[in-house]
Amino acid sequence: MNWNSAAEFFAMGGYALYVWGSFGVCALAMVLEPFLIKKRHTQILQTLHRQAVAEKIEKETP
Repeated sequence: MNWNSAAEFFAMGGYALYVWGSFGVCALAMVLEPFLIKKRHTQILQTLHRQAVAEKIEKETP
């Protein structure tokens, strides 16, 4: 494609909403993914820690 101006480039031949919307959703997903992974990792570690403590207490009680 050949664009004669920046406005034509950003208009994307009439498909700008689809093109830039898709780009934005993809960029948002790429930014949020590491935060969501870190949150889930922390939750898993907390669950494992609680289970280990519960098992330790269970073994100590008669």
